[in-house]
Amino acid sequence: MSKIAVVYWSGTGNTEQMAAQVAEGVRSAGGEAVLLTAAEFGPEQLSEYDAVAFGCPSMGAEQLEEGEFEPMFTACESSLSGKKLGLFGSYGWGDGEWMRTWQDRCADAGAALVGEGVICCDAPDETAEAACRALGAQLT
Repeated sequence: MSKIAVVYWSGTGNTEQMAAQVAEGVRSAGGEAVLLTAAEFGPEQLSEYDAVAFGCPSMGAEQLEEGEFEPMFTACESSLSGKKLGLFGSYGWGDGEWMRTWQDRCADAGAALVGEGVICCDAPDETAEAACRALGAQLT
């Protein structure tokens, strides 16, 4: 059974809702999903999981949340080579540039990205929830 970490930061609850759907997708595909906040995860835990789904909303000028998520992700970045990853998050403005930049960072680090990052504007609707579940299943 694949063990998947679903690591997220959420300010309004939207990305947390997406994380729950990713975890549901992992479980429906027969995997074990472990939900963790950004504050609960670090690079030393990467080897404990077969894959990781990282979730973070777009903040400010389309960037990752700077207080907890960005420092955690930066610490993990040098250990992502060959790691199976999925990305997701919500935004309230812009066009998703933060997700494209984030995907490029992961590719540059040598991560094995699964699909495209799942994004939604504000709270996830049924389509976004289905995309999150599909991402979880793909990671399993």
